Amino acid sequence: MQTFRKLLSACLLFVPFALSAAPAVNINTADSQSLVDGLVGIGPQKAMAIVQYRQQNGPFDRADDLAQVTGIGQKTVDQNRANILVEMPSE
Repeated sequence: MQTFRKLLSACLLFVPFALSAAPAVNINTADSQSLVDGLVGIGPQKAMAIVQYRQQNGPFDRADDLAQVTGIGQKTVDQNRANILVEMPSE
């Protein structure tokens, strides 16, 4: 039983690192599938809305600008902040 508790404790300590190890997504260059795969709460429709917004308005300047996309709120931005990259696309 003591060994099981030690193993369980070790696993619980590892979980936050495993969850935060998701690769970052550049919201200025990612295609819709990459947005779906890399961001929490972003499904196919919201991902397409991000891509369309970007095409119509140009690249995002900062992560918080993602909240300007219809259907995406500040809570979604905050949940994903650690995984959002905002790098300008190369021309």
